[in-house]
Amino acid sequence: MEYGEKEEKWFAVETPFEEEISRYWGDWGVASECGQLEAVLLRRPGAEIEDIGDPADWRWTAVMDPEIARAQHDEMARIYREAGAEVHYVQKMRGDRPNALFMRDLVFMTPEGAIVGRPAIACRRGEERYAAATLADLGVPIVRTVTGTGTFEGACAMWVDRRTVILGTGVRCNPEGARQVEETLRGMGVEHIIPFPIPYGHAHVDGLMNMVDHKLAIMFPWQTPYDVWRALVNRGIKVIEAPSIQEAKEGSAINLVVLGPGSVLLPAGNPLTKAALESEGVEVTEIDISEIKKGWGALHCMTAFLKRSG
Repeated sequence: MEYGEKEEKWFAVETPFEEEISRYWGDWGVASECGQLEAVLLRRPGAEIEDIGDPADWRWTAVMDPEIARAQHDEMARIYREAGAEVHYVQKMRGDRPNALFMRDLVFMTPEGAIVGRPAIACRRGEERYAAATLADLGVPIVRTVTGTGTFEGACAMWVDRRTVILGTGVRCNPEGARQVEETLRGMGVEHIIPFPIPYGHAHVDGLMNMVDHKLAIMFPWQTPYDVWRALVNRGIKVIEAPSIQEAKEGSAINLVVLGPGSVLLPAGNPLTKAALESEGVEVTEIDISEIKKGWGALHCMTAFLKRSG
């Protein structure tokens, strides 16, 4: 047989990454805020929330009682497990990062793996290293780490559907961070990026709007851009307007977590919001996170989704 006559057998495999992630990495992937919750990444409050000094240095309203905060966090994890989700933890953390329990800010999950954020404010920078190490240990692909001059926190982005992502810019996500995230998402088939200019005085999208079901969202209308509302309505999504400024602002009522389509976990103490959700057929489970809210974060802030289905 002459050179070159042998049949070539080492052709590249052209299967899309998303179709093979479960075979080679694990059962991970998110393209929705409201599919069935199957796996989450959390940071149980550790020694870093003890002896923090002046809470204002960490953007807290008051010092947390560590044991109460841990008990409330454990109850949240219990509810996730009861709903069928695997709960994974970031076990190691810097001792000077009490905000590390707000894990959503560090990780934005996609159908192909995690985008690791780069926190914007100094008192949070470095937390992402430990989130990334845990993702690697679990076998979750890291598809992007925001670098250079970019800043991005995971709660600045929100899935609407497989082809559509809301991307907020403001104090926690600058234009370069948004560019890097959009570039990554476009490469995996996201066709529509809905810009969300986050108002002064707010950090993230999830304090102003959230998906409740595939065709249902809740929104704080006074500070959500009209163009975002219109983009949702144009997709056939019904929008519940938050019925109480106090509940939205002080009760973290928008900062909920969907356990499965039409079933949510809501911070306790928001009766008007609960009634508004239930009037649309949403099943509401309440949880007391009053101690954790001293850190200006709530349920969605604490939860990095690793797997949703449906």
